[in-house]
Amino acid sequence: MKNLCFALGIASFFFVSNSYGSEAGMPQLNPEFWTSQIFWLILVFSILYLIIWKVFLPKITYSIENRKSRVVNDLDEAQKLKESAEKKLKEYNQIIENSKKEAKKIIDDGIKKLDRDIENKKQKFNTEIEKELANVEKEIKELKKSSISNINKIAAETSSEIIQQIIGTDVNKSNVTAIVDDILKKNLGKYI
Repeated sequence: MKNLCFALGIASFFFVSNSYGSEAGMPQLNPEFWTSQIFWLILVFSILYLIIWKVFLPKITYSIENRKSRVVNDLDEAQKLKESAEKKLKEYNQIIENSKKEAKKIIDDGIKKLDRDIENKKQKFNTEIEKELANVEKEIKELKKSSISNINKIAAETSSEIIQQIIGTDVNKSNVTAIVDDILKKNLGKYI
């Protein structure tokens, strides 16, 4: 192709140099040169047409096709990436939803376990309180019984000392104890 262009350039140089030797006036308007002008016009435009058709047009077509295929591939890739992203988003949302459900379940189980533990400790505490109350009531009853017998002894001793101070002689303690026991038995129902 380069050789052809070079040959055409040299040929045009020889023809152009011959045309400068013509007589005065514009050779384009002289009918004598019209055939050569038409020949060169057809030759130049045919060569230009062939060069464009065989050299530049395939390159342009290839570039356009290449770009078109790249755009189509890029669009396909973008569509695949979009579908993949949507799939990942759905998976992510599903994981979040499952995590929320699992966390709620764990919290609910924890609350139930705490409620059971609280209820068990409350029952143990109530049982211990009832035992303590029973022990305290038992101690109070024993204290009442022991205090009544102690009151009986104290009353007998106090009475014998008072009588001894009033009368000035020793009193039989067994008689005073018997009298105090008798009075205590009569009034015992009032205090217990």
